[in-house]
Formats: sequence, structure tokens, C-alpha cells
Amino acid sequence: MKKQDTNMDTTRAYKYRIFPDSKRQKEIDERLILSQKLYNSILEKAKTAYEKNKKSKVNKSTFNRYMKKAISGNKDFLKIYSQSRQDVFIRVQKAYQNFFRRVKEKKKDKHQKVGFPRFKSRDRYNSMTYPQDNGSFSIEKNMLRISRIGRVQIELHRPIEGKIKTMTIKKEAGKYYAVFTAIKNIKIPKVKDTNPVGIDMGLETFATFSDGKKIQKPKFQKDSQKHIARWQKIIAKRKKGSHRRELAKLRLQKKWECTTNQSDDYFHKLTDNLIKSGYTSFALEDLHIQNMVRNHNLAQSINNASWNRFAQILSYKAESAGMKVIKVDARNTSKQCSQCGSVKEMPLSKRIYDCKCGLHLDRDINAAKNILNRATAGLAGSHVQGDFVRPQREAVVDELKTYSAQRSGIHSAEKARTL
Repeated sequence: MKKQDTNMDTTRAYKYRIFPDSKRQKEIDERLILSQKLYNSILEKAKTAYEKNKKSKVNKSTFNRYMKKAISGNKDFLKIYSQSRQDVFIRVQKAYQNFFRRVKEKKKDKHQKVGFPRFKSRDRYNSMTYPQDNGSFSIEKNMLRISRIGRVQIELHRPIEGKIKTMTIKKEAGKYYAVFTAIKNIKIPKVKDTNPVGIDMGLETFATFSDGKKIQKPKFQKDSQKHIARWQKIIAKRKKGSHRRELAKLRLQKKWECTTNQSDDYFHKLTDNLIKSGYTSFALEDLHIQNMVRNHNLAQSINNASWNRFAQILSYKAESAGMKVIKVDARNTSKQCSQCGSVKEMPLSKRIYDCKCGLHLDRDINAAKNILNRATAGLAGSHVQGDFVRPQREAVVDELKTYSAQRSGIHSAEKARTL
């Protein structure tokens, strides 16, 4: 089954709990607040320039000039480590680039929301990054030395494999973490694609496979919804800026952290089992979640399902095992017959696909078979052959820097409404 192995650089994240004393906590908190203020200051200058002349181009040198003006106006920004300040500048620049990308998409899709980059509140800016391992941080036994902050205790529950590239200090639900990204050259086995499988993602059944297997995902968010709603009501009643409101927000954040960890733990175990189950490649729908959540009746259920998070974890694990994850066009996978290719309307309430060719099959299994056919170009007239999903290193590093901030879209949406 296996041929000659190949080498490949992989980027992995290692997240460790750190235990700063009260003095170091104040140092970290102060720099997080300063980073948030610097971000908002640069964004404010960019926004003012854009409102004066919407045709003016804002490039890297322009943002650098805005950052220098912000620092000259507030010398406290110099307390932030120099390369961490540069990371703040990069975050603003990416937010601005994404804004112009959405403006272009708006011309093609009238329903596309543009939205100018938002100013960050203290609750929404909870990390600072040291983008180079150049002496700005180091690990000495069970202690982590951080430039301009000092030494803090770190719980190294597993070794870091590979060369450390970046470190991000995060504050989540009152706890502090250090997230390292490391690059390691690993051997990737070449696996002959003899047993591909199509996977249809759904709400009634989380994952349906083209071979008939079905998997249900536990509804962690639904189980916690009662407690989350309770703390949201408490926060809404308490005075903004009060100590009691901050304590209630902390309780809510801890509840979200718990449900997020449960969901991620489930995905890691599920994807591990799929990699070891004998499948040699995986075909998935290329779902556009932002468009799907416009259906307000299903938006919360779609976000809770975390389909993109599942695909993300499966992709990097499959790549390390020498397998492929292929994404195909999602159009009409439920409406098309996997046997003859004809298309007919299928309301959500109809769970069995009956075709004039004689096919009588579960709706989701039929969709999974269509997904597999499109990925392997087995069905004439299929929309695409399929695109191999290999995470770009830059995209992976960005994801690893933020780590848990993108775990579930519903989390950030709920937090934004509450906090």
C-alpha cells in the first residue's frame, strides 16, 4: 500500500498553560491593553483617511506612518516589545485588506456584507505575538522568559517538536497561555488511493459517509445553552464597568471555553479514528458558511455544527498521513441522483431520495455518493473534479496564532453580543 516516503515541512501549534504571579499578570494585562489601544489608534487614522478619499490606496508604508504617529502621541506604546508592535500593525493591515476584498465581492454578490474593520474592545483583543524566536523569549526548564515581562512558570505537558518560530501569549477566561508554532520536517508516506470516501455534512446527522456509515455529534452547545443564557442575562442587568459585571463575564467565558474544548476534543478523536479506519482519501463539500447562516432559523445550528473546524482538523491530519482531503462544489449534491445524474427538488423534510431510474436511497447517503463521484470525476457532467486541500503555511500560522479564537463561529458571535 505504501511507496517511497517524501519529506515535508509541517507547522504545528503547542499550547501550554502559564502561571504568572500578580506582578507578571499586571505586566501582561498592561501590554494587552496597550496593544488594543495601538490597534485602534492605527485603525482610526486609516478610517479617517479613507473617509476623506475613498479612492486613496493604503499600503504598508502608510500603515507604518500611522503607527509612528500613534507612538509619538503616546510613548507608553514603547513598553510593547518592538516586534509585538509590528504584529499589531500587521493585524490592522490584514483587517483593512479583508475589507477591500469584501468590497470587491459586494460587486459580484449584492448580499455580501462589507463592514469596515471594527475597533477592538478589551474583551476582543486578548493576545500578543512574538513573531520571531530571536531571544525575545526562551524556555528554561519549567520557566518561560518573556522580553519586558520576566520569567513565568509554564506547564510543559509535552515536548515541542521542531524549530520554534513564533510565540503568542493569550488570555482566555482569566487564564494565561503560551502558544508556540514550530516547523518540523517529517516523512510523509505515499498512500495509494484505493478506498476513497465521500462525506456529507448535515444538521440531522453530523456526517454521513458514502459507504452508509453515519456519525452523530454530541450537542455540547445545546447542553450548555441554559447556563450560557443565564449568565448572559446576568451580564445584561449589571452596570457596565462594574466589578460584578466583570466577574459574570468571566463565568460566561469559562462556560464557552468548556464547550469549545469539548467540541475540539471530540473532533480530534473522531478524525484520529477516520485516519486509522482504512479510508485513503476524503471528499467534502466546499461549504460557504457565511452564506448559509443567512437563514436565521438554522444559523445557530449551523454554527454549532462547526463543519469548517472538522474539515480543518481532518485536512492537516490526513496530509501528515499521506492522504488527501478534496473539496468539491456543493451545488445540488442532495438534489442529484448518484446513479443516473438527474436533478429534482428535494425539500428538507424529505429524507429518502426516489428517482425514476429506480434508486431508493437515504437522502444523505445519496449526497455523500455524489460528493465522492465529483471528487473522483466518476460522474459525467460533474461541476469540478475537486481541489486538494493542503493548508498554506501562512494560513496555518495565522490560525495557530489565534488558535482557539476561531474554534466556533457561534462563540465569537455570542460573545460579541454579550460583551
